[in-house]
Amino acid sequence: MDILYAPFIDYAFMRRALAATIALSFCCPAVGVWLVLRRMSLVGDAMSHALLPGVAVGFLVAGLSLSALTIGGMVAALIVAVLAGLVTRWTPLREDASFAAFYLVSLAVGVLIVSSFGTNVDLMRFLFGSILAVDDHALLLVASIGSVSIVGLAIIYRPLLAECFDPEFLKSVHAHGGRYHAAFLVLVVLSLVAAFQALGTLMAVGLMMLPAASGRFWASSVSGQILSAVAMALASSYTGLLISFHGDVASGPAIVLCAGALYVVSLVIGRRGGIIVEHLRPRHLEA
Repeated sequence: MDILYAPFIDYAFMRRALAATIALSFCCPAVGVWLVLRRMSLVGDAMSHALLPGVAVGFLVAGLSLSALTIGGMVAALIVAVLAGLVTRWTPLREDASFAAFYLVSLAVGVLIVSSFGTNVDLMRFLFGSILAVDDHALLLVASIGSVSIVGLAIIYRPLLAECFDPEFLKSVHAHGGRYHAAFLVLVVLSLVAAFQALGTLMAVGLMMLPAASGRFWASSVSGQILSAVAMALASSYTGLLISFHGDVASGPAIVLCAGALYVVSLVIGRRGGIIVEHLRPRHLEA
């Protein structure tokens, strides 16, 4: 019991880290489920990398100011989203390819700025985060942004559902699916900005996509997948922090690796499409 609870009882920084990951575990996987449903999984990865140049500019202007880093990252990611959308609209290039091109350029620019004007410590912090260093101000920011993301997702839940499974319905009622798509991309950016504060630009997408992908193996409905993804994100966060504390390893990668382990377990024994279930299912109407 001491191994499971003592770190969070004895150390304030562990309690803040746990609170931050709990907040992220509710908003990030919920957004990730919609990315999986809309076949935009790689877009989430691209958006997380697109934060870096804005964060780097904020760092140059105001140092390690939390507000400057947050605003810079949000602006950079939104610019990449808008540019990728315009390229998709005006050229034959698909949206995923547009995001891939812009995120590679953004990542290179961000790394170049930080490495030129900062230190290797700064670069590692931006790339991999420092969740054990989350203070009260950062915790409040993460919780606030996460709450806004959840509320926004609830507001556009039904239009997103219709756009995913019956886009012709939105056209028949003269609704503009592009408007909801743009709102959804803003929610993706908000969730990644919140995750960046704790997990960095490289690890942020891990808590968003791995639990979301795992949820597909346990539930068929969208709400069921979201609940499954949130539960796995919570378990990964708690277990990863414990491994980080007792094993003296980096907390962000430990959390993402725990989420990866749950994904492998879901892939093998998941009740909806897991490898074992698929092989044990009776083969009807086969010669």
